[in-house]
Amino acid sequence: MNFSALDLNLLRVFDAMMAELSTVRAGERVGLSQPAVSSALGRLRALLDDELFVREGNQMMPTARALELREPIRQALAGMEEALATNAAFDPATSTRSFTLIGSDYFSSLLMPPLAARVAKAAPSITLHMIDHASSEVFEMLRDGRADIVIDRSLEPPEWIMSRKLFQSWLVCIAKRGHPLLASHGVSPGDTIPADVFCAVPHVLRSADGSRMGTIDPSLARLGLARRVMVTVPHFHAVALAVEASEMLGSIPVHFARMLTGRLMLDVFMPPMESPKMDVTMYWLRRFDRDPGSVWLRDQIAGALAAPKPISTEPAHKRIESGSARA
Repeated sequence: MNFSALDLNLLRVFDAMMAELSTVRAGERVGLSQPAVSSALGRLRALLDDELFVREGNQMMPTARALELREPIRQALAGMEEALATNAAFDPATSTRSFTLIGSDYFSSLLMPPLAARVAKAAPSITLHMIDHASSEVFEMLRDGRADIVIDRSLEPPEWIMSRKLFQSWLVCIAKRGHPLLASHGVSPGDTIPADVFCAVPHVLRSADGSRMGTIDPSLARLGLARRVMVTVPHFHAVALAVEASEMLGSIPVHFARMLTGRLMLDVFMPPMESPKMDVTMYWLRRFDRDPGSVWLRDQIAGALAAPKPISTEPAHKRIESGSARA
């Protein structure tokens, strides 16, 4: 291959195609039309003497040669990005950069309203995208340039990932206001729900994959108890809405409960088993650790999450505020 004939923009198209497997989505990723992407692929195919991508159904699947080239090209593009970004000036007031964040509905609901308010004031031309994705794949998405920052529970990152703990969370139990069975057992908002009562009420569980096992179920099993999970939903907000509309119980993170109390007709309780604490953590690529835009956004995220609002002034709820929740 004649390297002097290679347009480096062709490598950006190749990288986008490996990530999207679609000429339309790859074009959106690099700011080109679908015909322009097809033209670039044609040039690459001629230069490399390989089909690179072959249509299978609705996707363009990579050939063996494309798979072989994927990582070297990604690393080469990453090195150029790092070299050009290290000393790049960044002025939030005039920047038009676009940032993609990964986080569940819990993190997007908790973070995006205060973050959007901060960014709209300080950086009106910056664009923020937040998407949800499986935790098992988020580091790969950072590496491939499909995201800039991940917000998730404590994970085991590879050495090329940096992290920063944002806050600590745990699960609390929610029920619709004045839940009749809890009231009949004398369980008031803020109280710990006895294990037998907890198991006597059907539950709605946040489960991304449909599994009916939550963090509390092994502890219940050791006591010879089991709860009935009647409904699973993929988002915590859906848990809260389902609980408000029924007599089911649900478990959601305490910061989410703080946000929803007063908006929905919900009471908050302590589950019968102690809830493991979860370190909510921000992750980004080591090679962008000193990038001024990334540094600025990470500081904005940390600031937006620094001062959660209290859940209530009721004494029972203050125990939730102090971190004595059980789950």
